[in-house]
Amino acid sequence: MSPAATDSDGNIWSDIDPASVRRIHLLGVGGTGMGSFAGLLKAAGYQVTGSDQQQLYPPMSEMLEAWGIPVLAPFAASNLDVARPDLVIIGNVIRRVNPEATAVRERKLPQMSFPAALGTLFLARRHAVVVAGTHGKTTTSALMSHVLVAAGKDPSFLVGGVVRNYDSNYRLGRGPHFVVEGDEYDTAYFDKGPKFLHYRPRTAILTSIELDHADIYRDLAHYQSSFEKFVRLLPKSGTLAVSASYPNAVAISRGAVARVVLYSGHERAGADYAARGISFSPKGARFTAVERGKPVSELELGIGGPHNVENAVGVYAAARALGLSAEEIGRGFASFTGVRRRQEVRSEIGGVLVIDDFAHHPTAVRETVAAIRLQYPTRKIWAVFEPRSNTSRRNIHQQEYAGAFAGAARASIKIPEHHDQVPLDEELDIPELLSELRRRGIEADAASQVQELVDLVSKSARPGDLVLAMSNGSFGGFVDKLLKALPNERERRL
Repeated sequence: MSPAATDSDGNIWSDIDPASVRRIHLLGVGGTGMGSFAGLLKAAGYQVTGSDQQQLYPPMSEMLEAWGIPVLAPFAASNLDVARPDLVIIGNVIRRVNPEATAVRERKLPQMSFPAALGTLFLARRHAVVVAGTHGKTTTSALMSHVLVAAGKDPSFLVGGVVRNYDSNYRLGRGPHFVVEGDEYDTAYFDKGPKFLHYRPRTAILTSIELDHADIYRDLAHYQSSFEKFVRLLPKSGTLAVSASYPNAVAISRGAVARVVLYSGHERAGADYAARGISFSPKGARFTAVERGKPVSELELGIGGPHNVENAVGVYAAARALGLSAEEIGRGFASFTGVRRRQEVRSEIGGVLVIDDFAHHPTAVRETVAAIRLQYPTRKIWAVFEPRSNTSRRNIHQQEYAGAFAGAARASIKIPEHHDQVPLDEELDIPELLSELRRRGIEADAASQVQELVDLVSKSARPGDLVLAMSNGSFGGFVDKLLKALPNERERRL
C-alpha cells in the first residue's frame, strides 16, 4: 500500500493503492447507500464486512445476507479485530465519537468516505456519468442506466433507489460507463464537502437547482457554490447537459470547460434538446424528441409527468453525447419501468388506488401531484404528506408548500415531532398551511400519529379515490398499514 496522507485529526484517507485492498469494512452498513455499496464491492470481488449500531431489519438485513456480507453490531473497536480490514469505509451518519471510528483513527487504519472510495475503486477507471441537481436525480440516473443497458453497453450504476427493471440500485457491468447519482449532501465527519466532488464526471446531467439541505447550506448562494465546483470538474472533452428550466443552473454551467448543451421538457428558445407533442396516460408518456429545432423520433416513456419528460430529455441529450442513436434511446425509454417509491403504484383495493412517492421538497410535491393528476384525470386525489427532511420541517418553504398540493382534492399532513436542529421559530407552521390549503379549496387536516392517518384514510376513502403518500422516509409504515386496513374497512362496511 502506498503511503497514505494523514490530516490533523488523524484520518488516513487518501493515496490508497486500490490494488492492495482485499478486505473492506463499512461503518454504517445499514444505510441504503452504504448497504448497496457493500453489495457492489462484494460483486467486484472484495471480501466485505459491515457494522452498525444495532441488528438490521428487512429489507436491508435480507439483502446483505443474500450477498453474503456479515454484519457486526453494535459499533465496537473489537469489530475491527473480526473484520481485519485493509480499508475502512466511513458512512456519513458516523460521528467522530463513534467508538469504532475512534479505534480506526487510533490504529491508523486506512479509511475513506463512501464517495471517495467509490471514486477511487470504481470511477477512476471508467467513464463516469453523474446526475446532479436538487430534483429528479434518482429517476434520471436510473433511466440513464437502463438506456445504456438496453443499448447493449453493459454499464455499471449506483443510484439512490431500487430500479424496478433490475430489482436493485446497483449493477456491475463490463462496459466503460458508470452511472452514479451525484448527491450534494456532505461526505463524512472528516470531509464536509459535497459527495459529488469525488465522482470524477466525464458526462453529467444537471437537472435543477433550488435551495435544499438547509441543515448544511446557509442560503441559496452557499448551496449553488457546490454546483459551481462540480461543473468545473468536467474535462474539456466532456459534456454537461443542463435543464433550461432553471436559469441559475444555466448560469452555473457557464463555468464549465466542457461542452454544454441545454435541454427542456417543452420547446424553449435556446434549448438544444426538447420535447414536442406530449401526451400522458396511466402507462406513462409519449412525445417527439426535438434536436436543435428538428423533430427526430417519436418516443414512449414508461413513467409519467411533465417533470419526468424533462428528465428523459436530459437523458436523451447525455446519451446522444455518448454516441447512442435515437432508436437505441427509444428502446430504453419504452422498456423502463421506473424506481420504487417514485410514483409507485402499490395496490388498488376496493377501488382505492394507493401510490407511494419519495417527494418532500415543495417543488417535488407539486410536480408529483401534477403528474398524478395528468395520469389519472378522473380520480379524486388524496395527498398524504410527511414533512420529514430537515428542509421540509422548516418554514423556509411555507408559501411554496401552500401551492404544492394544487390538483389534490384533499391533503392530510403528518405533524412532525420537534427536531433539535430546527429552531422553534423556524418550524413549518402546520395550522397556517392547513388554513391556506382550505382557502385554496382543498380539504385539509393533520395528525400527529401515523396510525391516526391510517384510520382516517381507510375509513373515509371511497372507490375511485387515489391516495398519494409522500415522504422521504419510511413514513412509519403508513402505506403498508393502509393496505392492510383498507380490506378490513371494506368488510366492515359490507
